[in-house]
Amino acid sequence: MYKNLAATLVAACFFLPAAQAQTPAKSTEPIKAGFVYVSPITEAGWTRQHDEGRKAVERALGDQVKTTFVADVPEGADAERVIRDLASQGHQIIFTPSFGYMEPTLKVARDFPNVKFESVTGFKTAPNVAASNARYYEGRYLAGIAAGRMTQSNVAGYVAGFPIPEVLQGINAFTLGMRSVNPKATVKVVWLNAWFDPPKEREAAMALFNQDVDVIAFHTGSTAVMAAAQERGKMAVAYHSDMRRVGPDAQIIAVTHQWGDYYTSRVRAAMSGTWSSGSVWGGIKDGMIRVGEFGPKVPKKVQDEILAQQKRVGSGQLLPFTGPITDNEGKVVLPAGQSLSDAQILNMNYLVQGVQGRITR
Repeated sequence: MYKNLAATLVAACFFLPAAQAQTPAKSTEPIKAGFVYVSPITEAGWTRQHDEGRKAVERALGDQVKTTFVADVPEGADAERVIRDLASQGHQIIFTPSFGYMEPTLKVARDFPNVKFESVTGFKTAPNVAASNARYYEGRYLAGIAAGRMTQSNVAGYVAGFPIPEVLQGINAFTLGMRSVNPKATVKVVWLNAWFDPPKEREAAMALFNQDVDVIAFHTGSTAVMAAAQERGKMAVAYHSDMRRVGPDAQIIAVTHQWGDYYTSRVRAAMSGTWSSGSVWGGIKDGMIRVGEFGPKVPKKVQDEILAQQKRVGSGQLLPFTGPITDNEGKVVLPAGQSLSDAQILNMNYLVQGVQGRITR
């Protein structure tokens, strides 16, 4: 996943006396790292976790780094303007954690070849653009087990942003996890076509609760779905962050994203001149995804089961996308005993059996 400051420094040395060229002065200026966020920084959620990653960089590197962030930046032209501004202001590494930032990041990167860019959830790379993402579906599968154990109605809800492969992976893994312990379970999906819209998120959750849903998951950026579950006396799976402050009774489990170690390692690499482009797709094994933060309703037996399964996922013994898998139109996607390859997972374009809903195009 991971040119060329060294060449620039060598060229500069040709204009110095020999003694100076042999012992160039090392800059004591801190590295400048920029971050662009797709939503406001709320108390929990997607952007909160990335800002926690930024703070982890500051804690790890101290006065060796200076970080800057710009929040609530829409995908598209606004994103390109903000990314370009950060590059123009001398930031040596810029993190752009949203799928819709991928193309603006690549466009700006062409004009700033000496700046390093980290396209988080993007999949395209360039000599100065690395791509990274997490295997969110691993946590989703485990959360599905929790939902399958806890549901009384056998009906779960799922409030989803956009039908991109990452979101489809999450819905499908959640459903497979749920049905692995509760074959009668079904999952009803509502598409928002938005990542962060608290009123719409709440409205979708309330609509699902009116359709026999007693446990809900979501792939959106705020805490609105968790708050709705708390209000209605339902159960919910927290995503991105622990949301027990919002849903102290509603939360059964949290699927959390851990960006601090990755962000710190990439800034260190930029500082040391070892940064390189490439693609990283980390999961539970790599510490980028974790489940836990159980709510008070979850029996210890269920908690122990899920934590044991988390270890199996981390060790590679349990692969969530293992056959037989059939889509929700009756087509066999994967025979029994086989597992999807990374390429197949990354290009997922269907919903599995048990999901009630269609992919909006």
